[in-house]
Amino acid sequence: MIDSHCHLTAPEFSGDIADVIARANAAGITTLVTISDEMADLPLCLKLSEMYQQVYFTAGVHPHHAKDFDAARDIPLIREAAKHPKCKGIGEIGLDYHYMHSPKDTQQRVFEAQLVLAKELGLPAVVHCREAVEDVWTIVNHVKPQKIVIHCCTEKWQDVERFVKAGYMLSFTGIVTYPKSADIRDTVKNCPLESMMVETDAPYLSPVPHRGKRCESAFVIETAKVIAEIKGIDLAELDRVTTGNAVEFFRLRS
Repeated sequence: MIDSHCHLTAPEFSGDIADVIARANAAGITTLVTISDEMADLPLCLKLSEMYQQVYFTAGVHPHHAKDFDAARDIPLIREAAKHPKCKGIGEIGLDYHYMHSPKDTQQRVFEAQLVLAKELGLPAVVHCREAVEDVWTIVNHVKPQKIVIHCCTEKWQDVERFVKAGYMLSFTGIVTYPKSADIRDTVKNCPLESMMVETDAPYLSPVPHRGKRCESAFVIETAKVIAEIKGIDLAELDRVTTGNAVEFFRLRS
């Protein structure tokens, strides 16, 4: 099984990253994709990918940090990071209208610039979308990148069906296991299996029965169990398809 989205550079993991990765291995999580949030993450992302065979990474700036983005400075740095053989995507990029740590127009400009770069480089984009699905769709539909995934998908099916119809992916976290997440479970039910991936977003969003604890990649199995139940298939089949989806999306193996 693959954890297609985690943040191994987060300070929550600074004291025991080797143990976190070992526990993931013991749980059968063979591959971890660690996602950049800001430019400062890149050196550690690269270092972890070189230290651990099963770790890959992406390069990009989260909408929370869009206000700090300097295209003239940062686009060349992302482009350079993308040359590394274990850099498998551009992200985490997108829009977040909930916290509004960066102004809307700035978020939109930075999102589009990085999405254009992903298209230019032929890399998939890992997209953050919170209370911004219409504007995310407008920018995606304008740029028309080859591959994106709406990570930590919490939207209603009617709002994200167009992404799936356009050939893009949805990825689901431990939120799907929460009692009040009926809308997300409905989206899982409607999303074709070949259009979905499974992730933790660790150290955030621990699934039941670990809710309230620091999330780890090993916990992705709990999310996968619930998704398999929703889809009416066994866990092995869900693992086979979603792992294949992640391998193809990120080009993890030749």
